[in-house]
Amino acid sequence: MDSTLPHTPYDTIMQAALEQARLAWQAGDVPIGAVIVRDGQVLAAAHNRRIIDADPTAHAEMLAIRQAASALGDWRLTDCTLAVTLEPCCMCAGAIVLARVPRLVYGAVDPKAGAIDTLYRLCSDPRVNHQVEVVAGVLAAECGQLLSDFFKQQRAMGKK
Repeated sequence: MDSTLPHTPYDTIMQAALEQARLAWQAGDVPIGAVIVRDGQVLAAAHNRRIIDADPTAHAEMLAIRQAASALGDWRLTDCTLAVTLEPCCMCAGAIVLARVPRLVYGAVDPKAGAIDTLYRLCSDPRVNHQVEVVAGVLAAECGQLLSDFFKQQRAMGKK
């Protein structure tokens, strides 16, 4: 990491999400990680498990939201911050809104499925009953490089 770059208050939580992403890679899944914190405490940490579990809904964000709701005993994740290494898709953005997550921090943009800023703006759409504060681009280069390296390896191995 370039030490000349300014650090944000969200670098630490994104580093935790990156650790989760690395765990996904080690397990053979797409390296995306998510962490949910509240009052400085980690409530949930998860990584993609789509391939591992053969479950198309097992995105890091979805798993972290379920964990955090269980930890709190409430489906409303008020006063929480969700950090994820890749811009969430439509499914995950919808879950973020429905869980009433007040703040989303993400790393790399997703030009093919991003539903926060890139293709759609689901978390800031005034037509839905909850809007989410979005902090984009936290450790984006590191998050994006991890994904690029993973897919480069997959292509070299002849995988999709």
